[in-house]
Amino acid sequence: MEHMIEEIKWKHLYRKAQLLFFSEWKTLLISMAAIVIYAVGVVGFTIPYKFADQGVMGIAVLLKYTLGLNPAYVLLVLNIILLAWGARTLSKRFLIWTVINAFVLSAVLDILQTINFPIMDDIFLVAVAGGVIKGLGIGLLYRAGDGATLSLTGTLLVMTSSLSYAIYIVGVNRPSFRELPTLKVTFYVLLFGLSLFLVRLDFGSAVTLPGRWYLWGNLVALALFPTAISFLCTTSAIQYIGSTPTAILGALEPVTAVFFGVTIFGEQLTPRILCGMLLIIVAVSLIVAGNRISATLVRFRKLFPRIPLPHLHRRRQ
Repeated sequence: MEHMIEEIKWKHLYRKAQLLFFSEWKTLLISMAAIVIYAVGVVGFTIPYKFADQGVMGIAVLLKYTLGLNPAYVLLVLNIILLAWGARTLSKRFLIWTVINAFVLSAVLDILQTINFPIMDDIFLVAVAGGVIKGLGIGLLYRAGDGATLSLTGTLLVMTSSLSYAIYIVGVNRPSFRELPTLKVTFYVLLFGLSLFLVRLDFGSAVTLPGRWYLWGNLVALALFPTAISFLCTTSAIQYIGSTPTAILGALEPVTAVFFGVTIFGEQLTPRILCGMLLIIVAVSLIVAGNRISATLVRFRKLFPRIPLPHLHRRRQ
């Protein structure tokens, strides 16, 4: 009797797995393709050129640059920690697919690192190609996960925005632009943006003017601080320290946003936000001071030379 009950249970699980596979096989294929495309973008167009990345992959890449750790293993460990933390709030379907994708992505990253990808001299072309490839992989992955809740138009707009910003960051660092004054470059950037907005707003006919005087002050502040001054400082930073360090230090933007939100606008500071700020600060510090950290670790390692073990010495004799 117990044997029959056990057999019925296994048959039930088999049918359930079979139904799940046939109902989700399209999602599985798209997810696998998206993971391979994204991993190629990371291994072939990010790590060899020491570009920064975002999210958990950004932390794994930073640890690769500074400590030489395998990003595949670091990514897997970090994903397991985050999944264990948020398992109670995630749906079962989302949790299962995230676990599968995490293990597959780590395996694909580990395999692709054994392949010697060709090295290109044009960093600008590498940055654009890497952004397009990784963006395509992320877009496919989100589309596969829950396509009903994701707008394809929105995904394409986000990819276009990130690609355009990457082109701006790298393009300003070209030798032809370095000779131009920072103020002039910023002026032309804002002028081009203004022309696009005029076309988008039917040359001003679709603009609604503020009804109260203090709203004009808000508009002037938005135009001055996060737009004009921000672009001026970004352009100057690119010309002084280069594109990659400027983009990396730009990751501190959420930290400053939280700081002003809490101190000025009275927003709530939660433990989750604090953890996120700490991760951002640690990640930026690691990549900015990466060479110094590596040199310090090497000197620290030399303080503890390898002690010869007697039994190994006897075996060699």
